Amino acid sequence: MGISAAEAKRLILSGQAPEHLVVQGVLEFQGEKQLRSLPAFLTCDTLDVRECPNLHRLPDGLSAGTVLAGYTHLQSVPDTIKVKFKLDLEGCTSLISLPESLKVGSLILRDCVSLRQLPEGLDVYFLDVSGCSALEHLPEQARVQGGHVVLRGCTRLKSLPSWLNRVARLDLRGCEHLHTLPETLKVSGWIDLADSGITSLPHHGQVPLRWKGVPIEPRIAFDPASITGQEILETDNAELRRVKLERMGYENFLAEVDAQILDQDQDAGGPRKLLKVPLPDDEDLVALWVICPSTDRNYVIRVPPKMKTAHQAAAWIAGFDDPKLYQPVMET
Repeated sequence: MGISAAEAKRLILSGQAPEHLVVQGVLEFQGEKQLRSLPAFLTCDTLDVRECPNLHRLPDGLSAGTVLAGYTHLQSVPDTIKVKFKLDLEGCTSLISLPESLKVGSLILRDCVSLRQLPEGLDVYFLDVSGCSALEHLPEQARVQGGHVVLRGCTRLKSLPSWLNRVARLDLRGCEHLHTLPETLKVSGWIDLADSGITSLPHHGQVPLRWKGVPIEPRIAFDPASITGQEILETDNAELRRVKLERMGYENFLAEVDAQILDQDQDAGGPRKLLKVPLPDDEDLVALWVICPSTDRNYVIRVPPKMKTAHQAAAWIAGFDDPKLYQPVMET
């Protein structure tokens, strides 16, 4: 028989909570500055210690259905922890290790930027390590039981292990150094490979693809040179049109569709043109065309559709709200 969450919270904050405390309901401390420790062998349905600035470790023997500990200063998680449904450590930027053979339904490690590896023997249904920019590889032995795997922004990942063989959805956005997938991998839902290093999926040709969440056909991902300006103008779906624009490139698109010149002038760096292409059921595409003085290459930079002059657009790109204040004497 446990005690209420309110009574448990009072005891814990007063420093009088005994070990082996069993709590009924949600034990909620979010943002509580007084919380510095929790009793060992604490049992509760849900423990919420998010954004507690003075909590630096979870207690030994913690047992809970859900633990929400994001945006704290945890560096590690006790080996004895038992979490049945969800362990959320989002934004724990000091976290460097997790216990071996950790088993939990959903493991959220979003933006744990100091985490370089996941534990061996990890066993989850859902894994989200998006934004873990220091993560270099996944464990040699682990299991994801058919759920979702989010690796978005794991820029140091170069390969995926063979044990990752059956998932529902795989998000690889921004995994720029990942060039191939395991031949044994089966994805029942979709793969999002925007800005990843994947250039073909010879063994996964039937898997639906996405680009930043937008469903696409394989040609858009793997053969962007086949996209034409006219095709983009005739694409009704605004989100899909934006993906095609991104893949074709603004410079190629504007050159192909004979964009309208709204304004042109010349500054210290050379000639500039403000270009516009009306898009059906979407805001106009307005972009500034410039020449880089140091490389002599052309660049096209999209700007807000409210821009009226090339100088106004250049000032906006440079971070000036008032174009009158933007008066460069030299461009490099």
